[in-house]
Amino acid sequence: MSVSVEGPDFIALQVRDVPAAAAFFEERLGLRRAPASPPGAVVFTTSPVPFAVREPLPGVDLTGDARPGLGVALWLRTPDAGALRERLVAADTADVGPLQDSPFGPMFTFTGPEGYRLTVHGG
Repeated sequence: MSVSVEGPDFIALQVRDVPAAAAFFEERLGLRRAPASPPGAVVFTTSPVPFAVREPLPGVDLTGDARPGLGVALWLRTPDAGALRERLVAADTADVGPLQDSPFGPMFTFTGPEGYRLTVHGG
């Protein structure tokens, strides 16, 4: 019998300041906290894949010069990419790129908590 992976089931960004990162995702992107989260993490009620910010795992050092998540593309879906982009610009979010067409609808990229580059797409 062959066993395979069905796809991503949980995504978490490791951050130095969990409360600040959680506040960013709540206040600027409108994510809602799940009713329960494990110690050292904040889980959000995203769908279809749960998303979280968490303390770094043992052995992970986020204090270096490297941008966290370099090489990983994390895309978030929204019903209105243009409106969300304007909200992020109004909140002085770092490095909000222009709205562009993509195979997944309008999209833009910005810098989130602790330097993670994030892309938003959708109608």
